[in-house]
This record gives sequence, C-alpha cells and structure tokens, in this order.
Amino acid sequence: MSETPPDDQSPGWYPDPWGKHEHRYHDGDQWTEHVATHGRQKVDEPPTTGSSVPKSKRSTEKVQRDVARAGITAGETNGSGHLLDEPVLVVNQKAKLIEVHNEYAVYDQHGKQVGAVRQVGQSTTKKVIRVVSSFDQYMTHKLQVVDMAGNVLLALSRPAKFIKSRVIVEDGTGRRIGEVVQRNVFGKIRFDMFFGEVKQGSINAENWRAWNFNITDAQGNEVARVTKTWEGLAKTMFTTADNYVVQIHRTLPEPLRSLVVASSLCIDTALKQDRRGLS
Repeated sequence: MSETPPDDQSPGWYPDPWGKHEHRYHDGDQWTEHVATHGRQKVDEPPTTGSSVPKSKRSTEKVQRDVARAGITAGETNGSGHLLDEPVLVVNQKAKLIEVHNEYAVYDQHGKQVGAVRQVGQSTTKKVIRVVSSFDQYMTHKLQVVDMAGNVLLALSRPAKFIKSRVIVEDGTGRRIGEVVQRNVFGKIRFDMFFGEVKQGSINAENWRAWNFNITDAQGNEVARVTKTWEGLAKTMFTTADNYVVQIHRTLPEPLRSLVVASSLCIDTALKQDRRGLS
C-alpha cells in the first residue's frame, strides 16, 4: 500500500488512501489517525499492512473477449499503462448475491489490472438498508477511482437525491473538477458534464434500459463509448455482477478527460444506481 503524501506535501484533509473513510488528515509529513466521513471526525490509525485495492479473478482471456465483444481490436491504440491514460478499460464487478458496497476491478485492453473503483464512507445503517431494501438508491454515494498502489486518482460524490442525480467529481487531492448532472427522468437517460457553468459534454444512453452509452464533447462529437457485455443469464438474474468496456476515442484535454473517465468507470453505481426504480 502506497503511503506517498500528496504532491504538495501541505497539511490538510485528503481522500483516505486506504478507502476506509472519506478523508484522512495529512500533517505534511505523514498520514495521521484523524479521519472524517460525512463531516464527522473520529480517530482510526492508518493501516500498516495489506492493500485496499479491489480485485477480481477475471482471466486475461475473458477481458480480451469483452474487448472483442465491444467491437474493439486490441492493440490498435495503446496507452502508457496509467489508468487515466488508457484508451480502453474493462470494468468488472465481482459476482455477489447481495451487494453491500460497490467494488470494481479495472483492466486495460490486454487483461492487466490497472486500478479499481471502491465505495467509501458507508455507515452500518446504510449497509443494512442495502440488504433489506432498495431505498439506498436515494442516499448519498461516494466512490474513489484508485491505481494499483491504492492512490486516489478521482473521487465521486452523488448527494442524496429524489429523482434526478448529480455527481461531484474531484481529483485525488480533493480539488473539484466538475459535475455530472442528470437532465431527464423518462426515456433514454442523459447526463451533462460541467466545469463550473461551462458544459463540457454529455453522456447519452442508447436505449431505455441505459445499458450502453455514448459520450460526446460540447460540440456533440463522440469522444467515448461505454458498452455493457453479457455475463450470462444466471449471473445477470441472480447476482450483482456487471461488466462493461470503456473506449476513449482520442486524447482529451482536462477537465473533459477526468470527467469522462470518472463517469465511465462509475456509471453503474453513481449514475445508474437507481436501475431498480426510476432512471
């Protein structure tokens, strides 16, 4: 587990690099025991061993099959190996009968895991609610996109909502990047991405069940695509398993790149969490 301090090494609250809480205080030299979730502070010593990076056992062959099913030829475009720089990402959720907290492994197009998505800041009460009902779809959800060392690359927060969703996107130091805002309730679901008041692009479902999405820039040009892959009847009906492929067509400028990656990797939890009810 990486314990590298923030780049500027300045004291302050940052996303908890271990994912146990929303934030942990860094005193300029090291991570401290002071943590906070939902604005409530407490003390929890930093872990000394182990890693909190979610992993799955999806084989290289299955990842490559997912890529092919999405209509992508692996190797046509390659990235640097860093999660935020890869043109093709495969997102895999471990099959569970009941999902108490959301965890996804993220692979590159060749089957190598390059990071993960993990949910943070859940109370015991919220976990119980998730087991016995679907009411949690209206509650606050917080997610982190991390690399294989556990370093937080992006953080997403979807505040409690009634019908329409709004997701706040931050970088690994807690700096606000932008927002993803749901535009409609009925029909093919759509979200707009904003940096301040400036629209950066849109996320558009291609059917009413919102399994596949195209992502466009502010001019309406497609810059990325999210394709759900079939996990088989048993897994689809009786477990929480989801699997989808993200293809980013070209190098994108910031903040559009981070908004696209964050939205794509967390689309099932942050944006489509309410699939059991209204979209």
